[in-house]
Amino acid sequence: MGNNMKKIKLDIVGLSYSQTQSGAYALVLGEVSGRRRLPIIIGSFEAQAIAIEIEKMTPSRPLTHDLFKSFAQAYHISIQEIIIYNLIDGIFYSKLICSDGKKIIEIDARTSDAIALAVRFECPIYTYEFILSSAGIVIEGNDFVYLENINEPAEEATPAGNSGFSSLSTDELKTKLQEALHDEAYEKAAKIRDELNRRKAS
Repeated sequence: MGNNMKKIKLDIVGLSYSQTQSGAYALVLGEVSGRRRLPIIIGSFEAQAIAIEIEKMTPSRPLTHDLFKSFAQAYHISIQEIIIYNLIDGIFYSKLICSDGKKIIEIDARTSDAIALAVRFECPIYTYEFILSSAGIVIEGNDFVYLENINEPAEEATPAGNSGFSSLSTDELKTKLQEALHDEAYEKAAKIRDELNRRKAS
């Protein structure tokens, strides 16, 4: 086994629209104690599920991962950690390490689902050294070309007019935010929230 199977803790560094695949997002994980980054291409639905939880935006009805969490908690099962344990032909394999307080069970999951659950259960994300050394990207300094941080949306995405939100009153914006959440239009909700945050800041 040796050092190759060493478990390495990862954090979510960012989420950005994928440069290479349309309709896909790059979820970027980074080793907590180092400079390597692990970009994982995921679908927009999963990207949304992860972003919503990180941003603490509450959807009007529970999304699949919220349902999974409620279901698990109802039966006193917690996810202790998730491990990205293999990489075959560009596909990352993950498992949930679950516990009911007595026994521990490993459950296979798609990586995007595993991460969406990790942020909801606030449990750590791990991978093995052999995966990071083969699929990781080393960052020089802190510049990661196409990745804007989750909390700071890319400015070019919202032109000066900010899709007309800037002309609305704060109360109108708050109403629009509720409507967007109700319609499950999360990208729009995020833009409105950003405009509201900008006003708070100024």
